Amino acid sequence: MMIAVLVYAQAFSQEQFSISGTVRVKRTGETVIGASIRVGDAGSFSNDYGFYSVSLSPGNYTVIISAVGMQPYVQQVTLEKHITLNIALEEEAKTMDNITVTATSKTRNISSPQMGIERLSTKEIKNIPVLLGERDVLKTVQLLPGIKPAGEGNSGFFVRGGAADQNLILLDEATVYNASHLLGFFSTFNSDAIKDITVYKGGMPAQYGGRLSSVLDIKMNDGNNQDYSVSGGIGLISAKLNVEGPIQKDKSSFLITGRRTYADMFLKLAKDTSLRNNTLYFYDLNAKLNYAIGDKDRLYLSGYFGKDVLAAGQTFGLDWGNATGTLRWNHIFNNKLFSNTSFIFSNYNYNISIRSGANEFDIFSQIRDLNLKQEFQWYLNNKNNIRFGFNTIYHTIRPGEVRPVSDQASINLALLQKRYSWENALYFTNTWKAADRLSLTYGLRLTAFSILGEGDFYTIDADGAVTDTMSYTKGAFVKTYINPEPRVAASYRLNGSSSVKASYVRNVQNLHLISNSTTSSPTDKWVASTNIIRPEIADLVAIGYYKNLWDDNYELTAEIYYKTMQNQVDYRDGANVFVNSDAIEAQLLFGKGRAYGAELQFKKKVGKLSGWLSYTLSKTERKIDGISNNQWYNARQDRTHDLALVLSYELGKKWTVSANWVYYTGNAVTFPAGKYHVNDQTYFYYTERNAYRMPAYHRLDLGAAWMLKQRKRFSSELSFSVYNAYGRENAYTISFRESEDDPGKTEAVQLALFRFIPSVSYNFKF
Repeated sequence: MMIAVLVYAQAFSQEQFSISGTVRVKRTGETVIGASIRVGDAGSFSNDYGFYSVSLSPGNYTVIISAVGMQPYVQQVTLEKHITLNIALEEEAKTMDNITVTATSKTRNISSPQMGIERLSTKEIKNIPVLLGERDVLKTVQLLPGIKPAGEGNSGFFVRGGAADQNLILLDEATVYNASHLLGFFSTFNSDAIKDITVYKGGMPAQYGGRLSSVLDIKMNDGNNQDYSVSGGIGLISAKLNVEGPIQKDKSSFLITGRRTYADMFLKLAKDTSLRNNTLYFYDLNAKLNYAIGDKDRLYLSGYFGKDVLAAGQTFGLDWGNATGTLRWNHIFNNKLFSNTSFIFSNYNYNISIRSGANEFDIFSQIRDLNLKQEFQWYLNNKNNIRFGFNTIYHTIRPGEVRPVSDQASINLALLQKRYSWENALYFTNTWKAADRLSLTYGLRLTAFSILGEGDFYTIDADGAVTDTMSYTKGAFVKTYINPEPRVAASYRLNGSSSVKASYVRNVQNLHLISNSTTSSPTDKWVASTNIIRPEIADLVAIGYYKNLWDDNYELTAEIYYKTMQNQVDYRDGANVFVNSDAIEAQLLFGKGRAYGAELQFKKKVGKLSGWLSYTLSKTERKIDGISNNQWYNARQDRTHDLALVLSYELGKKWTVSANWVYYTGNAVTFPAGKYHVNDQTYFYYTERNAYRMPAYHRLDLGAAWMLKQRKRFSSELSFSVYNAYGRENAYTISFRESEDDPGKTEAVQLALFRFIPSVSYNFKF
């Protein structure tokens, strides 16, 4: 209906012509995301593939195209017919890193109705000191307002009261189900392969769905189609190499980026023979090909492959990893209509090997997606930019398989039932410039999640006992959940430098993570909605004030939000979520949640000194019958205060120094309220869920980069960093035990992971 109205209005409007094309970087041929296009009083931004379109009445105009780190392009045009204007922008300055361009206009943050959005460049990631010198997307994201780290050294994060599994993480449109290496100390994303990073903290557009709290959308570089280049680095724990270049100049290119740690090599040097036989490493590989079929068609093929291996001699082994693949076809139908068709594969699995005496067996678990997404972007006119399409995903989950490896093994074959589901969505969104000062984005996502056979499905009573079992054949429809997800946002410009915004969004989630730890673990299990586990639903309302200061070189952002959540999942007291049973629902309870807070950010964008100060004040609670006397209780991701200061300063052409300082309230935890003795054994008992707090956390990290050489064909640098510079022993875990000197007393034992960790790495490019 809305599209029909817009078409009718367009048909009776004054005749207009369009200027359209693709914006690229001249040196590399990379498309530019979010380039600003100004033609007279009209404006637009290039989309995720560099395409733009602006429609105007006939006349003479000045076209101005600009992007961060690029020289502006200016051209006079006479608009008497549709014009195709493909632009290659020159870089402002040569650096050893690929120029990465995201949102570009200095005033876009106040004019766009989009709320709760954060964008990062690879330059910002490069300058932030992190653990062992590894540039890390997820660690950088955790320094933004409203986004909280799951814990010391952990790649998991919480957004506006949501749990870690309520974040949708995409790499070239493919879902990454476990985004961590080495048990969470590093992320799966190699920054050398990354082109663009965008975070939506709840108010995501309608083309995104499937998670309650946020979307982290990461896009890989396409590869240089102008010249060959090699870059890489060697650090204390890992080495990496990036190779890219044209297959056919101006028409096709390739990119291959690899990384591997070598901590296991150092273990071979240990004096302790038991350590020499241990294994600990990860590797990842990013690859991408793209090919221009003609002026209107381009194909992309990208993939990610990563794996972690952890083993204690021959007795225990754990490996886990992701694999993704995306085949995309971009097609320009005409000067106003752009199409993207994607075939997407995603797989995550882990395998545990036990080799101890008669106990010789493997445990395997997997989640795999086959995904088709079709999207159109229609530049109807200068006031309406429409995106619409559909998405269909077939999920296969293997919750767990225990397989003996020999006939003498004491463990029998045990296979939990595979679970199948089919997730479909139709979506529509329009960004409408309603008036000179008022812009709106409105849309709807309609989802249908179907639970499919084969398998058994259960009826559970209030005590968690199975009372009935229903069996379904392969492909049979067990149940379908249909949910509309409306979204609306508005921006009103108070003046040339400030605006107020408001938004409402509903999100639905049908995949849920079952974990037995307070932070993410490779052995966490994904389960789909069932006849008992209902879709999680969140409604988020937000209001914000945005101000650009001092010639638009500084940004001040303030947002407040309130979120309600339905069908939240938590565990029964004493639950064993890894029990060898298909009826996982027997271990779970369901209820509601709420989260509210305020986020502040002050950011300096340009100049020798850049960075930001962010602060979050928030509260997250749940209310589930059967937990904490049926009263509201703290969610485990509840934290009152989060503060982050990030600074980078260019001392000259050779040196850049950086620092970040973080402080946050300790996580909500459940500690024992007392103890009792049975048969000379001590047992602790627990009362209220998450009623206690870990100690407050704070840490200072320092970094410096020294440019050794910077020539046209070769550049190199040394990077130095110190993690936890003042050596604070932040609590990673707190456990309880009886005192050896006085068994009547109970003592708390704190474990800290990191104190004062220096690192150095060498990076090069030629």
